[in-house]
Amino acid sequence: MPDELYRKVKAKSALEGRHIREVAIELYRRWLTEPITASGSSARGANWLEELRKLQIPESAPGPTARELLEAGRERLEPKA
Repeated sequence: MPDELYRKVKAKSALEGRHIREVAIELYRRWLTEPITASGSSARGANWLEELRKLQIPESAPGPTARELLEAGRERLEPKA
């Protein structure tokens, strides 16, 4: 997942008091329940970009990148000697 998208998802989920895992599970379940059209795409496939834009938060959301979060977590688990 691109760092910028991850930051936005993390920020919005934090504002809602939810874990990213919960959000991902909800989205996967919703996606799996969508009917498949003859073309092989979901019925709402044409509107995915518009729906994504509605979910996004402003670009100026502060916070570390996904890489920085992973490195910080790794340092906590594996301190440098």
